[in-house]
Amino acid sequence: MNLLNVIQHTSADYLGLLEDHLEGRRIRFRYFRPFTEQGAIPGPGDICDGLVLLGGGPWGSAGERDVPTLQGEIALTRNMLDQGRPVLGVGLGAQILAIAAGGASEPAPLTFGVGYANRLQDDALGGFMPERFPHVVYMRDRPALPAAAQVLAADEEGRPAVFQVGGNALGFIGHPGFKTAMAEDLIMEFEEAPDDPAPKLQELQLLVPEIEYALVPIMTGIIMAGLARAAFDEALAYARDGSRGGRSDPSRRRNVAR
Repeated sequence: MNLLNVIQHTSADYLGLLEDHLEGRRIRFRYFRPFTEQGAIPGPGDICDGLVLLGGGPWGSAGERDVPTLQGEIALTRNMLDQGRPVLGVGLGAQILAIAAGGASEPAPLTFGVGYANRLQDDALGGFMPERFPHVVYMRDRPALPAAAQVLAADEEGRPAVFQVGGNALGFIGHPGFKTAMAEDLIMEFEEAPDDPAPKLQELQLLVPEIEYALVPIMTGIIMAGLARAAFDEALAYARDGSRGGRSDPSRRRNVAR
């Protein structure tokens, strides 16, 4: 099936540049928007191959301004982990992943940070993680990682930037496919915004080419780590068939579900 369930916590914070990479690999995804009037998080009948938990802007998980669906998402994520199914947490989603895996979250003010992260292990993301890559954070609170978590990259202050739980659950403190327009929309969407965001927006705009460049190997590593791995294997087989002169099989084509 190769279908990802994606939980969106605000209209402004979405997959961003990751959408193009998923579409290019013929990986389907569908958004769940519990912040809308008729929205809800995925239920037991919403079958998927992987779960993506996105950021939440000023929403957090440490008690000051918790996202309303926090407890339900923790239970859902814990169920995914118990089943050995892939999970990708970004920003607030990384906090939820940490809590579900036995960690916690720590209070921290809403932060808009633009900088870099450094790889800590040569084999991080199957060897696909760049040695140094952009690290853009728009987030309240921070995850306190469980003992079983493996830190794959750290920010410029030495704090975890990317971590892994088990074989196929990944947490990114920053959004690896963040767009300048996403930050602008987050600032406009909520009454709470970071102090003096203009310089950070300028830094982010200059960093966009590096974000796009680094995302190519990062997305390969994320998928190889388990998120929609079946789609990766299928695409690889499809490419090999094509190189042998085989014809396209319409039954193998995928459309993006949103």
